[in-house]
Amino acid sequence: MRWLGLISGTSLDAVDAVVVDLTIEGETLEARVVGGRSTPYPPELRSRLIAALPPGPCTAHELTQLDTLVGQHFASVAASVAEEAGGVDAVSSHGQTTYHWVEGGHALGTMQIGQPAWIAERLGVPVVSDLRARDVAAHGHGAPLVPLLDVLALAGAGATDDVVAALNLGGISNMTRVEPAAGGEPSITAYDIGPANGLVDAVVTGRGLTPVGYDAGGEIAAAGTVDDALLATLLADPYYDLPAPKSTGKEYFHLGHVLAALGGRAMDDADLVATLTRLTGEVVGRELLRTRVARVLASGGGCDNSVLMRAIADAAPGVRIDTTEDLGIPTDLKEAFAFALMGWATWHGLPGNVPAATGASGPRILGSITPGAGPLRLPEPLPALPRALVVVR
Repeated sequence: MRWLGLISGTSLDAVDAVVVDLTIEGETLEARVVGGRSTPYPPELRSRLIAALPPGPCTAHELTQLDTLVGQHFASVAASVAEEAGGVDAVSSHGQTTYHWVEGGHALGTMQIGQPAWIAERLGVPVVSDLRARDVAAHGHGAPLVPLLDVLALAGAGATDDVVAALNLGGISNMTRVEPAAGGEPSITAYDIGPANGLVDAVVTGRGLTPVGYDAGGEIAAAGTVDDALLATLLADPYYDLPAPKSTGKEYFHLGHVLAALGGRAMDDADLVATLTRLTGEVVGRELLRTRVARVLASGGGCDNSVLMRAIADAAPGVRIDTTEDLGIPTDLKEAFAFALMGWATWHGLPGNVPAATGASGPRILGSITPGAGPLRLPEPLPALPRALVVVR
């Protein structure tokens, strides 16, 4: 089947879309990337989303409008990318997270907007959506869900005696860690580490430092000097010491988080961005060392920030840092790829969560399906998930 995966992450910078051909060959799922790209939100819509997300207030009236507008934008992106690819059989849409409700270390609810009916109506094909809620209902965090792809892709990359990890650097940094076990199944852990680009984006947007709303290539950070006192305050946040599984988002790591750490102290824009970039580097690097990771395959928008990548490398000496490009998965479209895979799994009656990653009570088939132009016809469920995923180039 040819699947179109869609997602806008916590950075709110764009809708990522990728078209993937997925074919089962024995116990291996073969994937071929047909096309894809990132399409920015219209500036007005992005501004409304930022204003509605925590810690800002949001009315039912505004949320309803945003659900429609985001759904229409996703539909427009999907139609364009699908046409360029020569059509798709189905769509898997993550939508836009507006709130991830966590209390006492437990996820109690999650909301992603972007009404899938607009996509189904525009393309005429089925749409799988609302992929996080079932895991939360099964006492999981609903995040991270990307480990389904991480585990299969790392298996497809070949056996190794080292601890390897897939690291995503979006608004939030998350990691899937795979530790081999002699003669048995590998040990898998996955969780949200902390902020990646999210705090930098909040400052850049809040202070109007760039028209795109993020520090492109790390140019602002490169011009600043790290403030050691602020860095120490930020590193003392208790989230980093919580045990896995754990999840977080912009309802916790937002502009107010930075302002509270500053405590009313004025700081140069570039110095603040440099400090927040170093924060991500330190938090991620320390976690790689603490969990004895030998090799990392990174993805996400943070891979384009040379200052951030250097900060991670400096904080994790001896760790080999590569990107998912080595596996044939575009770094900026990896999450969209993962949600295309999750949609494929749902379609074939297979679980899309990794309980060891989310803390759910067991594997669950994720999401809801919106029919396309015709009746919904699902195939016979497959007996089990493939053991590995290989990208055919």
